[in-house]
Amino acid sequence: MKLLFDENLSPKLPRLLATLFPGSAHVRECGPLGLPDEEVWDYAGANGFTIVSKDSDFQQRSLLYGQPPKIVWLRIGNCTTEQIAQLITAHEQDMRAFDTDPFEAVLVLS
Repeated sequence: MKLLFDENLSPKLPRLLATLFPGSAHVRECGPLGLPDEEVWDYAGANGFTIVSKDSDFQQRSLLYGQPPKIVWLRIGNCTTEQIAQLITAHEQDMRAFDTDPFEAVLVLS
């Protein structure tokens, strides 16, 4: 399972989670800053990524278009990068089950 972290998340996350989710990336690695959501969506779908974001934009796009890509929506307030990494780590099994479920498109973590 490869994760693509949205701009609103730290670019350090792929490195922090590399042992659990190898091949993960931050959107900064995919193009210029401010890449439109549509391009992030297309890139993730074409390259086998699950998008991780704190914004509702991708969740809404998922409702309109379905998957792929799948979305992990972080419903948490302001927190540190380490706290986000801990949240994702704590839900690793949930995320892997979500990844293999052909019907689920959005996983909410809080």
